[in-house]
Amino acid sequence: MLTMFGLPRPFRGHIGGIQTNAIQSWTLLRPSCEVILFGDEDGTAEMATKFGIQHVPDVERNEYGTPLVNSLFSAAQKLGNHELLCYVNADIILMSDFLPAVQSIAERRCLLVGRRWDLDVNEPINFDNPNWEAALRDSLSKTGRLHRATGLDYFVYPRDLYGDMPPFAIGRTAWDNWIVFRTRSSGLPVIDASKSVTVVHQNHDYSHHPMGEEGVWKGIEAKRNSELLGGIYCSFNLWDATHILTPDGLKPALSIRHLYWRLQRLPETHPHFTPVVIVIRGLRSLVYGTAGLRRKWRLPGRRKKKLP
Repeated sequence: MLTMFGLPRPFRGHIGGIQTNAIQSWTLLRPSCEVILFGDEDGTAEMATKFGIQHVPDVERNEYGTPLVNSLFSAAQKLGNHELLCYVNADIILMSDFLPAVQSIAERRCLLVGRRWDLDVNEPINFDNPNWEAALRDSLSKTGRLHRATGLDYFVYPRDLYGDMPPFAIGRTAWDNWIVFRTRSSGLPVIDASKSVTVVHQNHDYSHHPMGEEGVWKGIEAKRNSELLGGIYCSFNLWDATHILTPDGLKPALSIRHLYWRLQRLPETHPHFTPVVIVIRGLRSLVYGTAGLRRKWRLPGRRKKKLP
């Protein structure tokens, strides 16, 4: 039914534990999925052997040694045995609501994505406990936090959809936004499954990068990824979804915010509307700029007094 693939970091310390949690959750999905682990980081081969899944050690990398996303997607397309593929970050736990959502869109040519829930997980999950999922959902209800719409951690898509992907560095910014942009600019639906699928991102530090979190989001590779993306207006996110997958079925994404983003993206999705949107963007900048000047030059006597 589905070929899943990911690229873990070295299986050391806390990150090793949460990746083990994540990958084991993938292997427990039913009906079972084909799972491919890429990369030659410490512990990856052993993890693949432990769970009886495919391991591909050779991955194309940039001059900094960082694996390239297009190489992973291309290899998964060649090796996968299913028409539907799913890239998922190796710190993401999937649960029983994931595959029903995938099955509901299996006949559609589209992209399925969704928000994640951030949660501190510091211990191995006991998957032998039949109530492990209920316990995890209980933890989410108490201390979990729904991530904003810009961070994307899984992508379900037809196998031949992203053959022209630029050489993005994995684990840096922008490449996930490019996938949504590429889908929308191809005229295909983007389905937001956040209301139907709960995926758990296990919080971690950024010690894998020499510059830490600053390097991941603002370093040389992050800046290069942003350039490959093509500009800020190509940074699509879940507000650019065309449909929402709800417990009651698939619905068009017609909220005010969705429609606002759709208008802003017209030059990227429908280039013949570019002149109209340029005018709208200019007026928007003027309004926001004027408001900024008003705040900057407001006289002290016009400020509201604070209540005692």
